[in-house]
Amino acid sequence: VKAQIEEKEGKTFDVFTAVEFKTQVVAGTNYFIKVHVGNEEFMHLRVFKSLPHENEQLSLHSYQGSKTKHDELAYF
Repeated sequence: VKAQIEEKEGKTFDVFTAVEFKTQVVAGTNYFIKVHVGNEEFMHLRVFKSLPHENEQLSLHSYQGSKTKHDELAYF
C-alpha cells in the first residue's frame, strides 16, 4: 500500500517500515498499522484485506499522519 499512500500524500517515502499492527475481523480483515516514515515521523494506516474467494488487492482504507512513536494504535 506504499504506492497508494504516496499518491494520496503527493510525496515519496524513503523510509516506510511497519513497526506495529492490530487486526479486526470483518467481512475480511482490517489491519491497523503504525508505519515509520522517516525521522521521528509515523503514520497510522487502515488497510483492508478482502476474503480469499474475492481475490482482491490490499486497499488503503484511511490513514492518519503526524503521529509519534508513542501514539497508541487504535481503531479509526
